[in-house]
Amino acid sequence: MSNLDGLQGKVAIVTGGSRGIGRAIVARLAGQGAKVAVVATSEQSAGLGVEAAQAAGGEACAYAADVRDSARAKEVVGQVVEAWGGVNILVNNAGVTRDQLLMRMSDEDIDTVIDTNLKAALSWTRAVAKPMMKARNGSVINISSIVGLVGSPGQSNYAAAKAGLFGVTRSLAAELGARGVRVNAIAPGFIQTDMTKELGEDLVKASLEKIPLNRLGDPDDIARGVAFLASDEAAYVTGTTLVIDGGMSL
Repeated sequence: MSNLDGLQGKVAIVTGGSRGIGRAIVARLAGQGAKVAVVATSEQSAGLGVEAAQAAGGEACAYAADVRDSARAKEVVGQVVEAWGGVNILVNNAGVTRDQLLMRMSDEDIDTVIDTNLKAALSWTRAVAKPMMKARNGSVINISSIVGLVGSPGQSNYAAAKAGLFGVTRSLAAELGARGVRVNAIAPGFIQTDMTKELGEDLVKASLEKIPLNRLGDPDDIARGVAFLASDEAAYVTGTTLVIDGGMSL
């Protein structure tokens, strides 16, 4: 992995860092010099992210948390700051889907997706805002989705949460910028993960026909975007959304 300026010695927190896109982000940041706090639903799951970081030659610690628990978010951030002296990067990556046509969608389906994908990002950003502002240095990266841009049948709850992240990103970029904290978003397209492997061949083929680059994305495609936005290479970038979808949303 090449080293981007600005990641060496920085401290990052990645929610949902145990698999898929999250684990690729953890490995990429660790491989480029950041110390990474891997947050997942259990310490065992978070350990998978730690293993990825160590395999990339970096340093990481595991933290168990329900990302919807704002008190736990504050607790984890406090422990990271105490252990490593601060926090420079937050990647709000944790997310879930509860796909269903709206007429059949339960209140629980709506609340779980909104709380995990949207409200949690606010809670974790609020938790890191104080140490970041005090240091006058920070980068928050919200992992959204092109579903938030273009919509998707059966995913109105997910689309609402992911579209909400765009508004959160722009608002907090304006709110925190004067204190040296940048806030950006990434909108991944169809990325090849464990979840997409379970999709039918017909659906994958139909999706490929909509992608000008004619391939599914790889988790590291997203991780490279995160590393850029987290680094000093993006020192004048805030309030923006980086779409990484192979052209699918064109």
